[in-house]
Amino acid sequence: MPRDRAVEAEGLERVFKGGIRAVDGVDLAVDAGEVFGFLGPNGAGKSTTVRMLATLLRPTGGRARVAGHDLVGDPSAVRRSIGVALQDAAIDPYMTGRELLHLQAVLHGFDRAHGRARAVELLERVDLVAAADRRVGTYSGGMRRRLDLALALVHEPEVLFLDEPTTGLDPISRLTLWDEVRRLNTELGTTVFLTTQYLEEADQLAGRVAIIDGGRIVAEGTPAALKAEVGDPTLRITLADPAAHEAGARALAAFGEALPPERSGALAVRLPGGAQSLPGVVRALDEAGVVAAELDLAMPSLDDVFVARTGRRLEAADGAGEPAAAPAPA
Repeated sequence: MPRDRAVEAEGLERVFKGGIRAVDGVDLAVDAGEVFGFLGPNGAGKSTTVRMLATLLRPTGGRARVAGHDLVGDPSAVRRSIGVALQDAAIDPYMTGRELLHLQAVLHGFDRAHGRARAVELLERVDLVAAADRRVGTYSGGMRRRLDLALALVHEPEVLFLDEPTTGLDPISRLTLWDEVRRLNTELGTTVFLTTQYLEEADQLAGRVAIIDGGRIVAEGTPAALKAEVGDPTLRITLADPAAHEAGARALAAFGEALPPERSGALAVRLPGGAQSLPGVVRALDEAGVVAAELDLAMPSLDDVFVARTGRRLEAADGAGEPAAAPAPA
């Protein structure tokens, strides 16, 4: 693997009992020092891929190197080089945040003084100083996520894996965690491998993204380049009467490619003419007797990229979930 590659995978596979193929030949190349977004709906293979790259799940095919170390040949070296904050991480609710950080430092071989100093530093970094001596069971969801991040950073890893770090968080907690990820990347040069199903999160944080669906990579590149491939803006229309859906769809057919709507009672169409086509759209709907409650013309998004590659929407996709892996060791 090139020295400037933090993660590299070729043909990575994971087949579960019963022939369930959760990851099907994934190729990845993540440069050192970048924030890499790994996008996909529930059940797409994101978490399974991260568990393999973090040595928590053995691949059934392909090969990979993380921080220069072979995933299967030298897993101990991989573990020493990475930090992992999993979506379903188990944190002892009866210990305090400070105690958990001290314990993590001991597990990484820190002496007592170094471990305590590192705990203070990380509590300040994730803004948990005031709650440091409270039991974790009293923490809010956002506080627990920030503590989980601090635990993953104790040994100053080269590569940080964040698996759905903001799922279930309120908007303020989400923004706070985004800011911390940016600081880690810009100030410390930490490589961040971020899995998410939130398009805005990937757009805000990632320099490059890969979109996975059905265990396979369907698109990869910078957010700007991927959106430019889609090209035309999208017109989304909310109908005053959902029963007029078919009539509205027929009226819009002359203006561009129909897209899957985000919700019932709505229409979406790729609009090559952009804003200049809007008057014609309004006239066509009026002639068809269709009343639009709302019109929204948007430039291409990562969701549009996903639609173009898979025929369905990312954030509205309802996956059945990935096969459950064995619980990660503490």
